[in-house]
Amino acid sequence: MAEPTGVEEQTTVSSRTASSVHDVKSEKPPFGSRLLTDEADVWSQNAWDHVPPPDDQGEVIAAALAKQRSAPVPEDEKAKYHDKPAKHWDNFYKMNTSNFFQSRKWLHLEFPELVEAAQAEAGPLVLVEIGCGTGSAVFPLLSANKNPRLALRAYDYSNHAVKLVQTNSLYISPPIGSIKAAVWDLSSAELPPEMEPASVDIVTMIFVLSALHPHEWSQAIANVYRLLKPGGLVLFRDYGRHDLTQLRFKGGRLLDENFYIRGDKTRVYFFELDELALLFTGSPVPTTFPTSNMSSTIEEDDGLGIPQENAAASASPDTLTESINAPSGLVIPSQPSQASTSISTLQIHPTLTGELASSSHPLFAIEQLGVDRRLIVNRKRQLKMYRVWMQGKFRKL
Repeated sequence: MAEPTGVEEQTTVSSRTASSVHDVKSEKPPFGSRLLTDEADVWSQNAWDHVPPPDDQGEVIAAALAKQRSAPVPEDEKAKYHDKPAKHWDNFYKMNTSNFFQSRKWLHLEFPELVEAAQAEAGPLVLVEIGCGTGSAVFPLLSANKNPRLALRAYDYSNHAVKLVQTNSLYISPPIGSIKAAVWDLSSAELPPEMEPASVDIVTMIFVLSALHPHEWSQAIANVYRLLKPGGLVLFRDYGRHDLTQLRFKGGRLLDENFYIRGDKTRVYFFELDELALLFTGSPVPTTFPTSNMSSTIEEDDGLGIPQENAAASASPDTLTESINAPSGLVIPSQPSQASTSISTLQIHPTLTGELASSSHPLFAIEQLGVDRRLIVNRKRQLKMYRVWMQGKFRKL
């Protein structure tokens, strides 16, 4: 699975020089952020980091959600979207060739561990990308790889996506290191073909978990845990609560709270920080972690684009269409994390307060967990667009 997107007008903007994720443990945003210090400068570039949302954003969110809840997907139609979801992803990739997706070159800023793994002296490492789509993340890593002992494994539950990966020239003749791709459903009870438990050093989950039904999350995380060696690392990024794309969904798209069906019949969930903390550690964000909001304005042509929603403009006209090459750093204020053992049921999906109560936790320790909030600006149309993503690094215990 990879997050498809349409293509919007391209404009030239300055590049990011650092991660734009504000970790919950950090009081200040990361050095190198694009900070908007004077509102008069907002139209001077296409993206800004750590921009506070407007005062009326709460009203905008409430109005959008109320409209969606008034016209949800009918109960008797929900089952067809949950039956064989891989089929809908196959259809998506058949409609959109690999040329539709641009490389996720921004990953080296957000996850320097990937750069380190590709160094010549890094030694033997196994890196698994779950939800590889057409290879927009794994191929840039393979291209830059200098480590002859780096073994890349790419999995997706779309058979057509995997075929696109396997026919890529880099896959057929990797310059350095090795790569294998195969069809695998992250929510299945089996590990990927030819993979043994505790055999992987790093797992990437980039806009993958949001495509699963909430009832499948627990099995998915258990599979990741089984794959990783003790001390292995998960690099995670996905959609955040009240992201612009969530608020733009029209009637007839709401499957469940914060869970939607796109025009191409693929699904998407929008997470809260506490939900991710519960999934990986069994507990909400610790009260000792200061929560903070981060916004940023994003450049649409800097080659560090932030992934977009899993739907092409032609397939999902009701979603925002932007260049996948552009870090769509629009920041929409998400509700503050309830950093306590008393978790708001409005923020946490009920599967996380039920299933996890009896599961074996903690499975992982949090090394990073933060929010990437960005303000994307369309200077021509004088539009301000707020995006929210969740990002984390989780170490297997």
